[in-house]
Amino acid sequence: KGETLYPPLKEAERIVVLGLNRSHAKNALSKNLVKMMSKAVDALKSDKKVRTVVFRSEVPGIFCAGADLKERAKMHSSEVSSFVSRARATINELANLPVPTIAAIDGTALGGGLELALACDIRVAASSAKMGLVETKLAIIPGAGGTQRLPRTIGVSLAKELIFSARIVDGEEAKSIGLISHVVEQNEAGDAAYRRALALAREFLPQGPVAMRVAKLAINQGMEVDLVTGLAIEEACYAQTIPTKDRIEGLLAFKEKRPPRYKGE
Repeated sequence: KGETLYPPLKEAERIVVLGLNRSHAKNALSKNLVKMMSKAVDALKSDKKVRTVVFRSEVPGIFCAGADLKERAKMHSSEVSSFVSRARATINELANLPVPTIAAIDGTALGGGLELALACDIRVAASSAKMGLVETKLAIIPGAGGTQRLPRTIGVSLAKELIFSARIVDGEEAKSIGLISHVVEQNEAGDAAYRRALALAREFLPQGPVAMRVAKLAINQGMEVDLVTGLAIEEACYAQTIPTKDRIEGLLAFKEKRPPRYKGE
């Protein structure tokens, strides 16, 4: 099951947690799990109440082991192509969610599992977590964005090295190369990265919801173009915040020395 879980937070705290739970198969991405993820992400796209999405695993010691190779071995080569296309499309939808997304990596994230995390805005991992794009070991390449998102995240040379060697790094090394933003010591419960991700999500909550969405849009689109075009994108995004009620509320709250009450309007 890959169902949506609402953690015990105040109603006002609109943090949605997507928990992967396919424990018998180390959360490997089967056809069914990809379908469920796609549905869950699709539902979040249009949900205006959602402020931040946290991706985590409910299986101790594992984030996601990548594609389900047992299922893959039974597939015809044409089926493999269409499965990889579906997985790539689902991970793209996740990358294009309008709100901030955080991957909480408390265990192993390999192949498609790391590609899933790379599609999130921010990655947090336990120091004991293991991460790598290991596809070349299987005589294939990362097919759900890994060859594109890894170099954009850690730089071209390092990304090539990691993909060519199929190397697996731990949380400390992942932090030192910029693959993740925060590394935490694992706790007894095995959910230290998840707790850190929730703390981060709570830091995002007080901000204006419209501003959060357009800031993400401006950054994402701007990263793919030259600076002059990027600045024009920023201007267009800024313009979307000007007519909002929240902007007026922000100024009023500042004047009245009180916390703002944003409605996302």
